[in-house]
Amino acid sequence: MEVTGVAQESLEDSPKDPAALHRRLTSRQLTMIGIGGAIGTGLFLGSTLAISHAGPSAVIAYVLCGLIALVISWALAEMVVVHPDAGAFGTIAHSYVGAWAGFVIRWTYWFGQVIAIGGEEVVAAGIYIQFWWPQVPLWIPVVAFSVVILGVNASMVSIFGTLEYWFSMIKVTAIAVFVILGVVLIFFGLPGQPAHGLSNLTSHGGFFPNGVSGLGLAMVFALFSYIGTEVVSVTAAESKNPRHDIPKAARQMVLRMGLFYVLAILVIVTVAPWTVAAQGGTLGSSLPFVRVFAAANIPAAAGIMNFVVITAALSSANTNLYVTTRMMHSLALHRLAPRWTGRLTRRGVPRNALVLSALGMAAATLLSVRQNSQAYLVIFGVALFAAIVVWILILVTHFVFRLRRTKLGLPDSPVRLLGAPVTSGVAAVFLTAVLLSTFFVPGLDPAWKFGIPFFLSCCWPFTRWCAAALKATRTC
Repeated sequence: MEVTGVAQESLEDSPKDPAALHRRLTSRQLTMIGIGGAIGTGLFLGSTLAISHAGPSAVIAYVLCGLIALVISWALAEMVVVHPDAGAFGTIAHSYVGAWAGFVIRWTYWFGQVIAIGGEEVVAAGIYIQFWWPQVPLWIPVVAFSVVILGVNASMVSIFGTLEYWFSMIKVTAIAVFVILGVVLIFFGLPGQPAHGLSNLTSHGGFFPNGVSGLGLAMVFALFSYIGTEVVSVTAAESKNPRHDIPKAARQMVLRMGLFYVLAILVIVTVAPWTVAAQGGTLGSSLPFVRVFAAANIPAAAGIMNFVVITAALSSANTNLYVTTRMMHSLALHRLAPRWTGRLTRRGVPRNALVLSALGMAAATLLSVRQNSQAYLVIFGVALFAAIVVWILILVTHFVFRLRRTKLGLPDSPVRLLGAPVTSGVAAVFLTAVLLSTFFVPGLDPAWKFGIPFFLSCCWPFTRWCAAALKATRTC
C-alpha cells in the first residue's frame, strides 16, 4: 500500500509474500475475538467504580459509551473494508493522514496495550487464583498464565482464533445467564427469594444520587469497559473474507457488547441498592454476580464466578497480545520499527514481534513479586490515556479518509458510517471531554500525569526519525 501520495486500494495478500499474514480467521471467530478483547474483568469487578460515582444512572453512562464504541467500530469497518491490511487503523492513518500519524497511533496503541496485558489482566487472573489457593505466591500463576498465552499466540492464527472463540463463549454465556436470572429475580422471584421489583432504581438518593456530575465521572470507567472494540479491525489482514466478515463482526460485536453491558449493569443496580453494588471488588457475597447466582441456589456460586473472571482476564490478555504483535509487525513493514520484528515463522506468526510484545507480561511478573500498588495505578492511567488518544486519532483518520477519497473521486466504501462527519465529530468531542475529566476523578491522576509525558515521548522518536530521513535525502 502506498504511504505517500494517493492511497491505493488493498489487494489480497499473496501467499508468496514472506511478510504477508495468513488469512485463516472465520467470521464467527472475528466476532468472538472482538468480544474477547473488550470484555475483560471490567464488567465483573470494575463496573463498581462507575456505579459508585453515578448510582443507578450508570446505566446511562454505559448506553452513551456504547454508542461511541459503535461509531468507532463502524468508522473502522468503513476504512478497513477498503484497506484490509496489516496494522489496520495504524496503516490507514499512515496512508491518509501521514507517516507521523501512522507512527504515533501504532506505537501509542502498542505500548498502552502491552502494559495493560500484564498489569491489568494477567496479574488479575493470578490474584483470582489466590481465591482458591491463597498460599500460592502471586508470581507463580502470573508466570504460568504468561507462558500459556505466549504458546497460544505462537501457534497458527487459526488455533488462536478457535481458543479465543471458546474463551469468549464462556464469558458471553455467564453474562447471558446472569441477565436472565436477574430479570426473573426482579419481576418474578426465585425459590426462597421474593421479587425485588424496581424500587432500588430510585431509592438511596434517587436515579441520579450524585447529580449530572456523578454521571459525567462515571463515563470514564464506562468508556474503559468498551476499549478493545477496535480489535476486530486489526484481524482484517488474517480474515478469510475481510470485505464481508469485518463489517458483520464489528456490528455484531458492538451490539452484543452494548446489550450485555447495559442489561448487566441494569440488573446489578436493580437487584441490589447501588450503595451495596458500589462496594464490590471481591468475590464475596457483595459481588452482584455472585448474589444473583446464589439466589438461584446455584452451588459454589463464588467459585463459578471466580472461574469466569479468570477466563475473562485470560481471554482479554490473549486477544490483546495478538493485537500488539500485529501492530509491531505493521510498524516493521513501514520501517518504523526494527525490520527483524516483522519476520514471520512458517506458520505465519510474527514471532519476534510477539516476544517484544510480551514485555508487559514480564513487567507484570516483576510487579507481582514486589506487589507495587502504585505501579498498577500508573499502568491503568497510561493504558486509559493511550486508548482514548488512539480512538480520537482513529476518528481524525476517518475524517481525512472521507475527505481525500471524495476529493480524488475514488468510489465510496461499501460500508458507510451514518451521519459522518457529524457523528464522528460528536464522538471525538465526547472522548476529549472524558479524557479531560480524568483531571477530576480521584485516583485517575496517573492518566494525565504519566499519559501526557508518555505521549510526548512517543512523538519524540518520530521527530528524530523525520530529521534523520530529511538529512539523508539532502545528502543524496
